Amino acid sequence: MDEHSIEDAPESLDEPALRRIRAVATFLDESVEIPGIGYRIGADPILGVLPVAGDLVSAGLSVYIVAEAANLGVPLTTLVRMLANVAVDTVVGSVPVIGTLFDAVFKANVKNVKLVEDHLESVAASADDGFERGPVKIEIDEE
Repeated sequence: MDEHSIEDAPESLDEPALRRIRAVATFLDESVEIPGIGYRIGADPILGVLPVAGDLVSAGLSVYIVAEAANLGVPLTTLVRMLANVAVDTVVGSVPVIGTLFDAVFKANVKNVKLVEDHLESVAASADDGFERGPVKIEIDEE
């Protein structure tokens, strides 16, 4: 996963929260490189080997990323997409053998962090477009 920073991000951005969700996503999806082929897997497919409990632990950590995204101001539509990624990862990942392979490839958490970063980048870009945002005050002269 890229460790790029959000340039020109709003001053209110909770950078520690962004670092935390990146760390959790890396742990779950890309923490170990498979020697010889350079492909990375994480704890998610490894936890998936444990029936039910492993998938539930993984899903709980994935939902943490969604909760942090909500705290960062990610819109509801994006949060729903993120929850759909978690649901697909959990349901398909719970299928014996095939689910473990799916977990190694699907990488729902990396996808979800990318959705958060895309949202934060769009917020930063709209803040730099030169338009002042905020409440509009309309005054009416009564003459």
